[in-house]
Amino acid sequence: MLSTGMAHDVAIIGAGHNGLACACYLAKAGLSVLVLERRDIVGGGVCTQTDLVPGCRMDVGSSAHIMIHLTPVIQELELGRFGLEYIEMDPWASYPIPGSDKAILFWRDIGRTCESIAAVCPDDAAAYRRFVDRWGELNEGIFETFLGPPSPGRIFWTILRRNLLRPRSRRLWSSMDTTRQLMAPYRQVIEEEFRDPIVRTALEWLAAQAGPAPTEIASGDLLGWNAMIHRGGAKRPRGGSGMLTQALARCLESHGGQIALESEVASVARAGDVWRITAADGSIHEARRAVCAMHVVPFFTRILRDCPESLRARVARLRVGNGFGMIVRHHVSELPRYTGTDADPLCHRGLQLLCPDREHLMSSFVDDQAGLPPARPSVVAMTFSAIDPTLAPQGTHTLFTWGQWHPYALSNGEDWDAIAEREADKLYALVCRYAPNMRGKILGRFIQTPLDIERRIGLVNANVMHLEMSIDQMFFFRPLPEMSGYRAPLPGLYLTGASTHPGGGVFAASGRNTARVILKD
Repeated sequence: MLSTGMAHDVAIIGAGHNGLACACYLAKAGLSVLVLERRDIVGGGVCTQTDLVPGCRMDVGSSAHIMIHLTPVIQELELGRFGLEYIEMDPWASYPIPGSDKAILFWRDIGRTCESIAAVCPDDAAAYRRFVDRWGELNEGIFETFLGPPSPGRIFWTILRRNLLRPRSRRLWSSMDTTRQLMAPYRQVIEEEFRDPIVRTALEWLAAQAGPAPTEIASGDLLGWNAMIHRGGAKRPRGGSGMLTQALARCLESHGGQIALESEVASVARAGDVWRITAADGSIHEARRAVCAMHVVPFFTRILRDCPESLRARVARLRVGNGFGMIVRHHVSELPRYTGTDADPLCHRGLQLLCPDREHLMSSFVDDQAGLPPARPSVVAMTFSAIDPTLAPQGTHTLFTWGQWHPYALSNGEDWDAIAEREADKLYALVCRYAPNMRGKILGRFIQTPLDIERRIGLVNANVMHLEMSIDQMFFFRPLPEMSGYRAPLPGLYLTGASTHPGGGVFAASGRNTARVILKD
């Protein structure tokens, strides 16, 4: 076996955006840091490749960056110095109204958003303004808890201090009612707050993006969290989603950190005062501290040696779920024309919510729960080449179609590799239903079924959030109570990433939090 011959201060397993952010903070503080990545490119689920569809820059994971702009990560690591440039998505989402020449536009500016909703339902426009005010205030408090290790006392005191201890009783009871809605399904919250079926559908499809069903208990904040987008906005890195992780990699190397690509880790074991990390090619790396920046389940059940059996068994029981969705990356000859009005070019700046009604949305979820590909999938379409021409050859465009609730394990005996084309066609058919001009406009495409997502990015069962984002697996329960503070119950072993607080999405809060815990130790 080949040994590197030196012990690093910290070795990080996985070069996703959280692992790289953690590494950058540690290297910036003067520690010697090594990042080990199994693929030949950094990024994990925040990655852009040029070899998937000729002439195009295609993301293979996330596409819209929202939550990271509510953190200080970009500024603290000075990522602009390393080539990261963001393009504002504004409006950040749109809901083309079926059978109409109108669309609801969700602008960063709450006033413009309410004007758009008012064209559909004036009462709901006023309700949306009140909703964003209340839930934005609540979520500012919750967001405070995202920027540090979670604990019951810290979380409950933050919510109490910011949202319940108010001098006016009317504000107090309003805040308490919002807290009640936190425990309700987001479909119920929508029905309590809004009345128009078009507005309800748009908001429900937005809220569904975190994964849980509209009827899941304690999912209310999946809707309420959208209030924070009006504060921080939504953005796209110029050149593709992966430009964030490329900038993080350059930042790390500028501070003396190292990245070893094509270094899949086979085992991690304690050897005296260091952690011994053995790669699949037999090379050995040693570090005083080790950080799991990959999916927590395979790490603790297969890779970590001498893991206490009770811990291994509890990690194995974590709810990963049966998939999350699939996405098809198209190269197309023109942009969809959804409404035939001036709203069309505005739609292409952000997420396009294609879902005819809430019954259609629920049918997708019901099929998923039965282990079947949805007969009527719902789609979030993304055409970022409209605001970033570097993504496709001149005169052509990229079109991403994300379909929610596609099960990883199929109950009907079918195989994802065999049905990939058929299911991809379903997603494109919904785009054509909204935009008939798109028929026959595909120049090329790259299909990411749930199986491909697992194989390519290492997301178990293709859950892009790692673990289900349900209340029993969030905050100080994520991934387990004894590991929610980013420390494993073994000396010098830590964890970061979507498996940990605050969960999935392009956030980097977990990477920053883990680094601060390590530096404190």
